[in-house]
Amino acid sequence: MNQVAELSQNILAPTRRKRGDATQKPGAGETIGVEQFRKLAEFRFQLRKFLHFSHAAAEHCGVRPQQYQMLQCISGMPAELDPTIANVAARMLLKHNSAVELVDRTIEQGLLRRCPDPTDHRRILLRVTTQGERILASLAEYHMQELEQAGPELIRALRRVLSMKPAADTLERAAR
Repeated sequence: MNQVAELSQNILAPTRRKRGDATQKPGAGETIGVEQFRKLAEFRFQLRKFLHFSHAAAEHCGVRPQQYQMLQCISGMPAELDPTIANVAARMLLKHNSAVELVDRTIEQGLLRRCPDPTDHRRILLRVTTQGERILASLAEYHMQELEQAGPELIRALRRVLSMKPAADTLERAAR
């Protein structure tokens, strides 16, 4: 079961667990107050502002936001993963067939190409073209500038959310 489905199931399932039950999720019996909702809403607002900027910047450069995300995903793929359609789909949280369609559209624009894997001829690797690299570099520069401006407020909003519970202090220290 994927994380979203599991979360939905946990949220929508009736809670019939007794207090102190070892199977009860932490915080399941706690109520969230208005201030916590405000902190969560502010964090979501800051995220949405950045994503809105990102979508507009991609479209301004002539690519769809998901195409930019895919180019970024392929170029920034962890060293232990090959840039295959399956890995791109997993990293972008897409179904395989949706990733294939996105790859096809991006190839048609000349931003991406399929290449045979030199070590395993059964597999196909994805490579960003020179044109795709230019667009990706330009968009990355825009995004870094935006993060320099908007990042501090995004970080403050995240810190406010993380400070809502005592365990958040431990999470914040671990993230440093």
